[in-house]
Amino acid sequence: MSDRMHLNLFTMNSVEHVSPGSWRNPGDQSHRYTDQDYWTEVARTAERGGFDAVFFADVRGIYDVYGDDRDTAIEKGVQTPANDPQLVIPAMAEVTDDLGFAVTRSTTYTHPYQLAREFSTLDHLTDGRVAFNVVTSYLQSAAENLGLHERMDKQTRYDRADEFLDVCFKLWEDSWEDDAVEIDRETGRYSDPEKVHAIDHEGEFFDVPGPHGCEPSPQRTPVIYQAGSSDRGRDFAAHNAEAVFASQPTEEGVREYVEDVKSRAADAGRDPEALRFFIGVVPIVGETEAIAEAKYESYKDNVDVEATLALLSGFLDMDLSELDPDQKVEHIETDAIQGTMNAFTKAQPDREWTVREVAEFCGLGTTSPKIVGTPEQVADELEYWYDDVGVHGFNVKEVVRPDSLQDFVDLVVPELQERGLARDPDDYEGDTLRERLQGAGNPNLRDDHPAKQ
Repeated sequence: MSDRMHLNLFTMNSVEHVSPGSWRNPGDQSHRYTDQDYWTEVARTAERGGFDAVFFADVRGIYDVYGDDRDTAIEKGVQTPANDPQLVIPAMAEVTDDLGFAVTRSTTYTHPYQLAREFSTLDHLTDGRVAFNVVTSYLQSAAENLGLHERMDKQTRYDRADEFLDVCFKLWEDSWEDDAVEIDRETGRYSDPEKVHAIDHEGEFFDVPGPHGCEPSPQRTPVIYQAGSSDRGRDFAAHNAEAVFASQPTEEGVREYVEDVKSRAADAGRDPEALRFFIGVVPIVGETEAIAEAKYESYKDNVDVEATLALLSGFLDMDLSELDPDQKVEHIETDAIQGTMNAFTKAQPDREWTVREVAEFCGLGTTSPKIVGTPEQVADELEYWYDDVGVHGFNVKEVVRPDSLQDFVDLVVPELQERGLARDPDDYEGDTLRERLQGAGNPNLRDDHPAKQ
């Protein structure tokens, strides 16, 4: 493992992210998500804390499974309203030098030729600081709004995602040679056509002749993030991801997930030790233990249980309004986010969760563990996950925005730095996001990645 843990801010360009009702907390500024100045302030703070990246979640559609309508999501601000995360990145990159940006994009409702162009553009504009978090959209409302009568089943979504990345990899890696751009004013030749190649892709979902419309960017291919938790999703992550988000709520679940994905990566011919595993954490920190506990209690008071159930209903593709609060949650295969269900039924198989218990647990940060305490206590817990459990880093989830981020940067990061676990903001490795994760010297994909074969 590397000598220092990796840190991402896990957020969303919306009124709230994964702590439903958090916008009601005194001082919360979630309503400023439409303000460019809000995002540039967030970027500066994250870079001051030596973070690797701001990791933007995203969703297509509105959560309308709970109660079979969208009213709860709209009334209570359940990731609604929300804006496109990709469009705030140039402004955030302009006020930072080293911070990276991971963007969630769906392979289900866009075209790989268009997406490849967008990410190449962002990688150029940020000098190689971009990652692509690959997801397959799960909401029925997204399918309907984007012209389909029904959502694709999970197998089809992943089959499409496999081919989608295959097309993107060909465009990013194989279309333009490194020295294709010459800019020769004397001869009048900008690029050498012999070094720009069509990809001639013909597949089940896409026919893309190419070539790519963009010259090679600093990383060529953006860093690939993924968070697949179903059996099919784990295979997808093992084959494609460089950084993997493990969303299990227990240590046992995280350990099993990491070892399983590593094993699958080895079977795919990759070095499993090259993958970087992140877990989500919800740090609630105070100068004293009493202050931290008081914050935690006040945050719990503002958890909106109905809003949480609306969010989870969308995740699970199950209308939780129809269930008794004390009913046991069974393991059910769904066409939505399988990892959310697995987090409560497989990661801790000896425990039977009720609907009420799931909602209460998920009210702050969904399936991620809450870490409440002083800077030293929070750092102790992170160090345990890093050293003993073997994760490489953390997706830091906010409760109050941006206070949770500021508390973490001002209180926890100095403690981690003193222990040699977190980077100093003046000590970023290399020039690109990939080098921050893999080590300075090579901004491009490793040779054992399928895209390089």
